[in-house]
Amino acid sequence: MDWRSAIKGFQAYLKLEKSLSPNSIEAYSRDIDKLYQFAESRHVKLRPETVTLTDLRDFIVWVIELGMMPASQSRILSGIKSFYKYLLMEDLIQSDPSELLEAPKIQRKLPDTLSYEDINRLIAAIDLSRPDGQRNKAILEVLYGSGLRVSELTELKLSNLYLDIEFIKVTGKGSKERLVPIGGEAIKALKLWIEHSRVHTPIKKGEEDMVFLNQRGRRLSRVYIFMLIKQLAETIGLKKTISPHTFRHSFATHLVEGGADLRAVQEMLGHESITTTEIYTHLDREFLKGTIIQFHPRS
Repeated sequence: MDWRSAIKGFQAYLKLEKSLSPNSIEAYSRDIDKLYQFAESRHVKLRPETVTLTDLRDFIVWVIELGMMPASQSRILSGIKSFYKYLLMEDLIQSDPSELLEAPKIQRKLPDTLSYEDINRLIAAIDLSRPDGQRNKAILEVLYGSGLRVSELTELKLSNLYLDIEFIKVTGKGSKERLVPIGGEAIKALKLWIEHSRVHTPIKKGEEDMVFLNQRGRRLSRVYIFMLIKQLAETIGLKKTISPHTFRHSFATHLVEGGADLRAVQEMLGHESITTTEIYTHLDREFLKGTIIQFHPRS
C-alpha cells in the first residue's frame, strides 16, 4: 500500500462517511502528509502498514524539532489516530500502531473575549453610509447575537431564517443542523440588510438563498469576515487581536456570566461534548466574588 492511495482513500472516508467540511478534510490531509514526509525521510522508507508505535514516537520527536507548539502536535496526533482507525476498519492493516500513542499534555488556553462596551464600539464604527454598511452591521450583530462560527455565518441561508419566532437554523460541523435563538438587535439589523440593501444587489445564479452577499452577488468568504473585524478593531484603537471567533467566545462568556445553563450554551454553540463548553466557565474573579456576596447566605 502506498501513501498517496491510502491518503486519498482516507479523504474519501472523511467526506462520505464522516461528512466533514472541506476545511477539516484539508487539515487532516496536511497532518497525514507530515507523517508521509517523515516516513520518506527514514533510512528504510516506511509504508503505512509497516509503521510501528516506535516509529510514531520518533515522528513526535521529529514534529517537536520542527518547532510546532503542543496544541499543533496534539491536533496532528488526533489526525494520525483517525487515519489508522480508518486503515484498520478497511482491513488495510492488521493492528493499529497509534493505539497506545499518547498526545502531549497541553494547557487549555482561555479564549480572548470582548466586553459588551467593546462590541458596541466595534458596531458603532461601521460606516452605514456605505453600500456594505448595513450588511456589515448585520454580520457583527449575528456573530455576537447567536455565537455562530464564521463558516456557519457565510453559509447562512434565507430559507433558514425564522425571524418571526426569533430562531435561525444553522449547519455546523459534520453537516449537523441546530436551531439557535437570535436576539432583537440582530433581527433588526438582518431585516434592514435583507429588505433595504440586499434587494439592490445583482445576485449570481446559485447564490439566491444566501443571506450575506458581496457587491458582485456572491456569498462572502471567511477571509473577508476576518479582514472586516481586523479593520474595525484598528478603527477604534482596540489593542486585542480579535477574529470572528472572538465574538463567539464573547457570546458564550456573557451568557455564562449572566447565569445561563451550561447545557443550553452547549446546544447553542453546537458543541458535541460538554467538556468543550466548560472552558466558558472561566468567569473573572470579581464576577465570582460579586455573585457570592449577592447570593451566599453567610455573606
